[in-house]
Amino acid sequence: MQYRALGRTGIKVTPYCLGAMMFGGLGNPDHDDCIGIIHKALDFGINFIDTADRYSRGESEEIVGKALKGRRDKIVLTTKVHGPMGDDPNQQGNSKRWIMQAVEASLRRLQTDHIDLYLIHRPEPDTDIEETLSALTDLMRAGKVRAIGSSTFPASEIVEAQWVAERRGLARFRAEQPPYSILDRGIEREVLPVCERYGMGAMVWSPLSKGMLTGRYRKGQPLPDSLRVKYMPRQMSDERSLDAVEQLIPLADQAGLSLTHMAMAFAMAHPGVTSAILGPRTMQHLDDLLAGAEVRLGDDLLDQIDRIVPPGTDVGLNEAGYNPPAILQAGLRRRPAAERAAA
Repeated sequence: MQYRALGRTGIKVTPYCLGAMMFGGLGNPDHDDCIGIIHKALDFGINFIDTADRYSRGESEEIVGKALKGRRDKIVLTTKVHGPMGDDPNQQGNSKRWIMQAVEASLRRLQTDHIDLYLIHRPEPDTDIEETLSALTDLMRAGKVRAIGSSTFPASEIVEAQWVAERRGLARFRAEQPPYSILDRGIEREVLPVCERYGMGAMVWSPLSKGMLTGRYRKGQPLPDSLRVKYMPRQMSDERSLDAVEQLIPLADQAGLSLTHMAMAFAMAHPGVTSAILGPRTMQHLDDLLAGAEVRLGDDLLDQIDRIVPPGTDVGLNEAGYNPPAILQAGLRRRPAAERAAA
């Protein structure tokens, strides 16, 4: 496979990144099968692997660690911190206290002495970004982390992190991991341009929009028995998304492509995207994804996709995305009742 620059880190990665979220109890509990999937991806030429401590409560990292024995030096390894890893409220988040504990546990599970790219999995409004960057800077100076980044951060918070790093003399984010697909194009407005402006690599997650772009989910048909339907029933039955899918399927057919391959090629066509994350649960899933590695979309086909889902538009729900407190907490977007009544 060809290589792309991961921002301005000097690190070269493949356009496909193997995501390990489905390895472990959440998706595929068979460690040997998961290791076989990882080895097949590496043999294909992929040199980029992404996991997180919270994926199956560390089991994904353990599987990746076992799979990389004897092959670690040639792999760009990414993991993430933020999600809850226990009932203790301090066993999560972006505080220095937790990051310093979490990284040691990740290194142990991954059976390595360093992480190539360490990401903050989601923003945390009640923790100063300076606190987080300070911890990450210490880890880089200690040689435990090579580069740092964010995942699913709004553009404003990416910019704030860059400014704080510059003013405080701290390490700065070198990569962002946002959601991006034909159905989830909102990052084209600000996130991807901001990444390009600051020399950050972009490794996009869910290029198949949680499986909506596999062709398994059709309007007017029963939902298939799947993990996505189990955990995200609203998203997988979203009418706007299904309407778009019904227009995209004949478009892919006319181009002689599967919807899956067209969707993956679309994600890779944006100049601001470094890598697209594959999230296979089975060997069959991986084989199908790898079969489309050489697909490239022409301008005419991209223009037709734009007419179905306009640039910068999020068509449907993304229940795994990030909503800030101003959206989640009614009290932050409504004046007090007494004040409204007086008005």
